[in-house]
Amino acid sequence: MTTSQVAPFGSWQSPITSDLIVAGTIRLGEIRLDGDAVYWLEGRPKEGGRYVVVKRSPDGSTIDITPPKFNVRTRVHEYGGGAYIVHNGTIYFSNFSDQRLYQQVPGQAPTPLSPDAAFRYADAVVDETRDRLICVREDHRGDGEAVNTIVAIPIGGREPSEGEVLVSGSDFYASPRLSPDGSMLSWISWNHPDMPWDATELWVAPVNLDGVLNTPQKLAGKTRQSIFQPEWSPDSVLYFVSDRTNWWNLYRWSPQSGDVEPICPKDAEFGLPQWVFGMSTYGFESAESIICTYNEDGIQNFARLNTKTQELTVFDTPYTSINGLQVQPGIAAFGAGSPTVPGAIAMLGLSTGQVDELRRSSTVDMDEGYLSAPEVVEFPTENGLTAYGFYYAPKNQDFTAPEGEKPPLLVKIHGGPTASTSTSLDLRLQYWTSRGIAILDVNYGGSTGYGREYRQRLNGNWGIVDVDDCVNGAQYLVNQGKADGDRLMIDGGSAGGYTTLAALTFRDTFKAGASYYGVSDAEALAQDTHKFESRYLDSLIGAYPAEKEKYVERSPIHATDNLSCPVIFLQGDEDKIVPPNQAEMMVDALKEKGLPVAYVLFEGEQHGFRKAENIKRALDAELYFYAQVFGFELADDIEPVDIANL
Repeated sequence: MTTSQVAPFGSWQSPITSDLIVAGTIRLGEIRLDGDAVYWLEGRPKEGGRYVVVKRSPDGSTIDITPPKFNVRTRVHEYGGGAYIVHNGTIYFSNFSDQRLYQQVPGQAPTPLSPDAAFRYADAVVDETRDRLICVREDHRGDGEAVNTIVAIPIGGREPSEGEVLVSGSDFYASPRLSPDGSMLSWISWNHPDMPWDATELWVAPVNLDGVLNTPQKLAGKTRQSIFQPEWSPDSVLYFVSDRTNWWNLYRWSPQSGDVEPICPKDAEFGLPQWVFGMSTYGFESAESIICTYNEDGIQNFARLNTKTQELTVFDTPYTSINGLQVQPGIAAFGAGSPTVPGAIAMLGLSTGQVDELRRSSTVDMDEGYLSAPEVVEFPTENGLTAYGFYYAPKNQDFTAPEGEKPPLLVKIHGGPTASTSTSLDLRLQYWTSRGIAILDVNYGGSTGYGREYRQRLNGNWGIVDVDDCVNGAQYLVNQGKADGDRLMIDGGSAGGYTTLAALTFRDTFKAGASYYGVSDAEALAQDTHKFESRYLDSLIGAYPAEKEKYVERSPIHATDNLSCPVIFLQGDEDKIVPPNQAEMMVDALKEKGLPVAYVLFEGEQHGFRKAENIKRALDAELYFYAQVFGFELADDIEPVDIANL
């Protein structure tokens, strides 16, 4: 038995290196089922973040479908999603570089379906009856905002087409879905200033034989509610998820009766915030059986729902995180993870209950002696309320800390801000805990998974509620003896970067922080961002410019005099969502004030880092920065970061 070495927290030698993380880690998503084959997207940092469609055959063999010069990714809403579909072996996909739609017949090179113009496409379905795709289109030809519509694109060897507009007039569209016989089309729409988790409408319209829609009918959305994932059952009943009762629950509408009724009411979330297209939490095994996943108390459950009796039967699987569910008779395929299993593509035999992992996001097989398990924490926050998170204690079987030493704590803030964190194994978290740095992964007020009321705590209070929850979570762990109050750090990306900067500016709890492409000037964000989020701050802060003073008050860039601790900024130079000038204004202000500050700009990166070398550099740079600030000795040989005013 090996005796562990005594060393200060933060200085432990860990086998979970940044090289290991990027060498063996890929992104997995957008699962599709077609016949007896399973398809998914792989985002590969080693290929510059390129996304490739992968096909798995019943014999277990896998092949890349996407040719080397193509990258399956759409920029509709900038965040994308719904970038491809498969129908009878043929792939229809958006290509990142030119945003054109392509058709890829097995054994042939992709051919374009749309012209080389300022259009983007996403979330398609095949209209087999009329030999066309129906999808969301984003038109960037004009000088003002992009125009979103639902269009039909001819397939089957015809000339490229920009698409025939079927539905227009709203600011945004998603989820066009055809009934099994192609006679009805449903879709979701919403308008500024709402986001899809605030208020959406569900529409349905008959489709004539010539493809033209008859008079649309609004089925849901007359009162403010968020509609998610409309899907037609095999017997042509339209199901959807709505949060009209605070929780995202399942409902159905029958064309015959015209009635909408709830299915399996439950204090749980069967829906998700629609940041990207093509999200899925349920699918049909048959007309009588729905396979679904739902979030209860921050944990994902996997179940079968009988549509007649409304009985819910939970499957026993090893996973606590489930996403991207796709179902057909006999099987369900989904993204899965747990505290000891990294993100994976898994398949469940619905009659046997057997689970098979088809592909893991990481090829690293890590000894559990280096893995910290998440502990659910509920802690008191402002106004007598409770907030939530996951605490990861330092863990490394080779090291222990000197007696009496408390660990540094890194509070991690998810983006969105309407998103959530999960318990799926993430080696980027274990990178920290295996070096002796504790983690608090916070689901602050505004996060998804705890009902509409919890999500709406952030309305009008961005930069207040989220900051309070992060501060109170850190202080709670200090009071519990699980963290050193003099070595509290905070980091986050995008909206999480804003919360990070606000916490560092308007509170004095944290002693250092890292902003990944974070917002420092809320007013600049309101003036200079893409269409999808251009009115998001109306609900998070207030109407702009009518309530301009709130934007100024809550922008860290205008309160740098309050800052008294070091910050590192990590930013992509092609970021259209949070442009580089947001970081650079803050860096300049901190330099002028004489505070330690570092700025790492990544060439060719957008909103989120996809290239292996940049993911590695960002992770190591943040660790190096904290080591210099707090004076702990690094066990790793890391390329230094230029820190001004240190």
